[in-house]
Amino acid sequence: MALNLKESRQNTTTIGKLSNTDIVFTSLCAGACAGALAKTTIAPLDRTKINFQISPTKAYSTRKALKFLVKTIKTEGVIALWRGNSATMARIVPYAAIQFTAHEQWKRILAVDPTGTTPGKQFLAGSLAGVTSQSMTYPLDFARARMAVTHKNDYATLRQVFLKIYQTEGLITFYRGILPTIMGVIPYAGVSFFTYETLKRLYKEHVDVNVKTNPLASLGFGAIAGMLGQTSSYPFDIVRRRMQTDTTKKYTTISGTLLTIYINEGLIKGLYKGLSMNWIKGPIAVGISFATYDAIRDFLRTILTKYR
Repeated sequence: MALNLKESRQNTTTIGKLSNTDIVFTSLCAGACAGALAKTTIAPLDRTKINFQISPTKAYSTRKALKFLVKTIKTEGVIALWRGNSATMARIVPYAAIQFTAHEQWKRILAVDPTGTTPGKQFLAGSLAGVTSQSMTYPLDFARARMAVTHKNDYATLRQVFLKIYQTEGLITFYRGILPTIMGVIPYAGVSFFTYETLKRLYKEHVDVNVKTNPLASLGFGAIAGMLGQTSSYPFDIVRRRMQTDTTKKYTTISGTLLTIYINEGLIKGLYKGLSMNWIKGPIAVGISFATYDAIRDFLRTILTKYR
């Protein structure tokens, strides 16, 4: 408890010199950088995962995933592995910026205790942060999914994705799959933020008393948080991708999509298809994201505090 009080006072001293506007600004900048770096790192794995998720006939395996990567490089070139990454950046930069900022603001609004005595509020703050960011950036996620699973001749640019879908499928199409996305982001963001914050607090209590967590430790905590978060919400991710990339109106409802996948493909092979890929890319992405966010946020706030 003494350590928690000491840490709380030190954090309060730093943040106390900053206005809420400063806090929001530093969170937005750090979140944007964290999201961009994390997603660019795992973009080839992301494209591979989506390719298997949307297909009812392709069974997933590590060998087949590697085969897909090699085939893509041979037929379309190495750069094709990052196809759709411009759409990803257009989405992930505002998404991550909003999510991290919303998380700090929701913690403040809900009065989350940094000593860990309000776990329910801590989980809720993470879930609400995920819902906030996902709701505000969903059309960009939809466009990114379409670009990732189509040939470059179909959608050469992000602008073409929006224009063609609007002209041929209508405006409402950009929100197809948003409900399972929201349902999935509640456990995903809640578990991710809760796990990361809890591990970081325990580390400071029992291992390192420094207010700033060691970057490698942050990376590890983020990796664990990402793995647990991905696993808890994965079936909703499958449903979301099927609904986003469906041009035949085969997958129109959450229950119908879940049932169709379960009947035709099974529970594990269908609703958890590609999860092992997520256990590779998810921890990498979330670990990089959390560690980068903390480092850039602390740096920016230290600079601002210094000149206050």
